[in-house]
Parts: sequence; C-alpha cells; structure tokens
Amino acid sequence: MTVRYPRPLRPGDRVGVTSPSSGVAEGLRGRLDVAVRDLEAHGYEVVVGRCMDGSTHISAPAAERAAELTAMLTDPAIRAVVPPWGGETAIDLLPLLDFEAIGRAEPTWMAGWSDISTIVTPLTLLTGVATVHGNNLMDTPYRTPEGLVSWLDIVTAPQGGSFAQTPPGRYRSGGFDDWTADPEVRDLTLDAEGGWTRLDGEGDVDARGRLIGGCVEILANLAGTPYLDTSRFAGDEPLLVYVEASEDNAFTICRNLHGMRLAGFFDRAAAVLVGRTHAPDSRTLTQYEAVLDALGPLGVPIVADVECGHVSPRLPLVNGARGRVVHTATRSEIVQTLD
Repeated sequence: MTVRYPRPLRPGDRVGVTSPSSGVAEGLRGRLDVAVRDLEAHGYEVVVGRCMDGSTHISAPAAERAAELTAMLTDPAIRAVVPPWGGETAIDLLPLLDFEAIGRAEPTWMAGWSDISTIVTPLTLLTGVATVHGNNLMDTPYRTPEGLVSWLDIVTAPQGGSFAQTPPGRYRSGGFDDWTADPEVRDLTLDAEGGWTRLDGEGDVDARGRLIGGCVEILANLAGTPYLDTSRFAGDEPLLVYVEASEDNAFTICRNLHGMRLAGFFDRAAAVLVGRTHAPDSRTLTQYEAVLDALGPLGVPIVADVECGHVSPRLPLVNGARGRVVHTATRSEIVQTLD
C-alpha cells in the first residue's frame, strides 16, 4: 500500500471541526471559540459540524458522527479535519465509516490523538492516507515549545519535505489547565525535567521506518482486526511503532501490549517509541517493566519518555511518514519525511 499525503494547506482553505467521540460541554465552549479563532487567524475558513454536543460522553449517535466525519473527509472543499479532543468510545464508528469512499476521495489531513487513535490509525492503515497524531483542536492555542512543531506546521509542509523534532527537556508533572476559568491560556506548564530513556539496554539508537501507532488503551481493542493490520502497510518497509499509555495501571498495559504483539502489530518494528506517561505503576510492576515484559522479546530498541502521549508537551507524529529516530548520550531527535 502506497502512503498518500494530502496537499499542504493554504490560506483560504476550509478546516472541518467535528467530534467523532466526545463533544464540548457548555463550560468549555470558550476554549473552543479561542481555538477556532486561532485557525481563522491563520487564514483558514472553519466549518464546525453538528456533532459537538458535550452533555454526555458522545457528541451524537454513532451513525450521525460517522456520517459527518465521512462527509468532511470526502468533501473536496475541506482540506483538514480536526476534533476538539478525544473521548471514550470512538470505536463504535469503525464499522460505520465509509473507508472505501474516503480512500477514493482526494486525501484530506486528519489530526487527533487519545481516543482519536481509533480513527486516524485505521484510516492510514486502510486507505494509505497519512494522518497526524499529537494535537487536537483544543491544544492549538498553546505556544509550541522549542524543538517541537505543531500540527499546523505539518499540514502546511510540502510533500517530500522533512522536519526534525527534539525533546525540550521539560514536561508537565501533573494536572491540567482550567480552560473554563481561563479559556485563552497559551503557555504550557512544564515544571519537570526529563529526556528520552532507552529501556532495552545501553548504546546508541539509530533506526528508520514508516511511523504508525497510538494510544495503547485504544489500539489494544483493535488488535487482530482489519483495523489494526500492519501486514500490508507500506509494502515490506520496516516500521517505527509508537505507543503511549493514558491511565491504565502497569498490569493492564502489560497485557494490552502482549496482545498487540501476539496479533502481529509489532512484527516489522525496527524500533518502538513509548510515550511519557503518568499512568500508575502496579505493586510489583512498573510501567517501564510492563513495556519490557511485553516488547522485550522483539529484540529491537525501545525508547521511552517520548513526548507523544498524554503528558504535555506533545511531539506530533505522522502516521505513514518515513521516520528516523536517533538517541545517544548527547542527542535525541526524530526526523520525519513526507514521502
């Protein structure tokens, strides 16, 4: 399967906003308005869909959410789609999305993370269209830390272009910003120090492959189904697989990763990137140990504490992009090329 990239966004293009999972509660509409205005300030026309209700854990019935997302991804006038955030049960959309129609349409950028892994990762695997993991709409107003890029930088990059990201060396130790009290907050609280960590041993890492991955708690439910089948993805190229734990304890993450490995998700991995997490350790098993127990048998480099998870800041990764990850005593970097 050939990876296809949507054309770069230009001023005047339309960006669709819909909630494939959770909508936006009334008290958080202020943050939504700020994020929409930021897109408009970049010169984009923003089209907000009808599936945005935040009174429960879903923005609308599954059939309505699937129809709206399919319509946006197949509308030639909409050049990118971004949800406000994730949620809990976007998995109910998968049998309702028209992946064939989406695959036939001119490619459209889709960005998102957390529960949106349920959509963007299968979208790339089933259609070959590259997607962005790492930012949602509500993240957009934040200033991007030095060394990282935003999803808006990626969707405006030329096809064939490359961009490098390096860890800023700081992250948020806990908690969240109160978007109800301060919907315009733009500075990330990065109050702890830390870089990448090699889990499987010592020595330098220099690995290349096509990027694919997402949230462990989400993707584990797709293991062994056509929605997470990497066997035909990008021909026989090696893969750089990234995973990150949101909130489940180390025992659950260990079981989930074992299941994904047994289902073949990591079969072509040249290296595994593991997102920094605040998910709890278990009494006799840490999150690090959970990863090693499940993925150590792969015999490939495993680099943890990468900024690709639920801990701020976030390092966006393009599903389908060619990646090169380097991690040494003096340098940590990932370069992505859109070809």
